[in-house]
Amino acid sequence: MANFFIRLREGMTKTRETVSGRVDQLLRNYQSLDDEFFEDLTDILVMADIGVKTSAEIVAEMRERARERHTTDPAEARHMLKTILKRKMQSPRPPLKWPMVMLVVGVNGVGKTTTIGKLALRFKTAQHGVMLAAADTFRAAAADQLQIWAERAGVPLVRHAEGADPAAVVYDAIASAKANHADLLIIDTAGRLHNKKNLMDELSKITKIIRREYPEAELRSMLVIDATTGQNGLVQAKVFQEVAEINGIVLTKLDGTAKGGIAVAIRCELDVPVWYAGVGEGIDDLQAFDAVEFVDAIL
Repeated sequence: MANFFIRLREGMTKTRETVSGRVDQLLRNYQSLDDEFFEDLTDILVMADIGVKTSAEIVAEMRERARERHTTDPAEARHMLKTILKRKMQSPRPPLKWPMVMLVVGVNGVGKTTTIGKLALRFKTAQHGVMLAAADTFRAAAADQLQIWAERAGVPLVRHAEGADPAAVVYDAIASAKANHADLLIIDTAGRLHNKKNLMDELSKITKIIRREYPEAELRSMLVIDATTGQNGLVQAKVFQEVAEINGIVLTKLDGTAKGGIAVAIRCELDVPVWYAGVGEGIDDLQAFDAVEFVDAIL
């Protein structure tokens, strides 16, 4: 975990410059916690893609804490900000239950296939039997890409021909997972947001098959979001929440963005926890998200 914090801190340099550097400058420019200070702080948080709504809530809580403590000292602002962010970001992580089906959703291009490969390796390394299902049958070469990651992780893949019914792939994958006593079945799905109805119908059909054919399995839906897209990632999350019950977020490419504050916006506006974070291109660069380490890395 210490190694992950080092990589996270290094990867969050751009976001830290947007937040921590500007907060430090703000503290040097003001002698008291007045209205102008809090307005400028709100702007800094918004620029880090924490979002207008969430930024306003954080600053309102800071104002209230300052009033309750009868303090106007800017030096206390950093500590208050870190404390509030850590509390808002933390959420209980539900225990893992086996067998499990992990339905992975997200628009094309966010790193969904790569994330599935990294998740497969993560759980296989923890001595769990893992299988993959290529249910994104409409995107050209999607199954081929997943095949490459399955081979890297050393886990089996269930796939059909391009253009096949995704639900049929899931049906066969469940039968194979049961026959092989797999602990975890990870399903790749299509990410076509331009037609929400088709996506909704497809995910609904897949979910019904999982619950009918594999009722003993724990079903979790994971949404993959590219952190570099900032507020657009929040928009994607809201759309997917309309068509699927999202249990957790995988935030990719945190190491290449100044918009890492999107993790805060997602957690606060959607009440969905970030479970995993990607801080590199390597197959082992996906790690469990730690709210305290995240806040320490940007402040």
